[in-house]
Amino acid sequence: MTPELKTARLTLRPVRADDAPRMTALLGDFDIARMTTSIPHPFALKDAEDFLERVEAGDPDREAVFALDAGEGLAGVLGFHHKDGVGPEIGYWLGRPYWGQGLMSEAAGAAMDWAGEAWRKRVVVSGHFADNPASGQVLVKAGFLYTGEVQHRHSKARGETAATRMMVWLP
Repeated sequence: MTPELKTARLTLRPVRADDAPRMTALLGDFDIARMTTSIPHPFALKDAEDFLERVEAGDPDREAVFALDAGEGLAGVLGFHHKDGVGPEIGYWLGRPYWGQGLMSEAAGAAMDWAGEAWRKRVVVSGHFADNPASGQVLVKAGFLYTGEVQHRHSKARGETAATRMMVWLP
């Protein structure tokens, strides 16, 4: 089960069914969805409910998904998912009202500390679309290094692939 983590300004907690309406409202913003691989646009309540069902059915040894709560409910989501690589991959999104405050850097740092210490992961991978350097800065602050690899990953919201700069975290 995903634990609850506290930072100076956030609670990282398990996602809940009652997060669906707020998730739907925040992810209605194309500028958020287009910076992810798996979030469609438009984003409907059914999409949020389907996501939350998948999280509930996930394997806690291989996946962990945190709701970011800034004191007024869901502000974003950060998750670790296993793909076909050497370790889990971290991905995240943050609602527009919370941009530019360093909240995702704070959340990612806490999540990576947990992943290394409590979850005992020795490698985590990630990537960010080349046209989203702010996401790259979040990862750098959390201890990720660029691998030099650029993958072309599909974005559901964009309906096309985007150059993705790959990174790795090794504790």
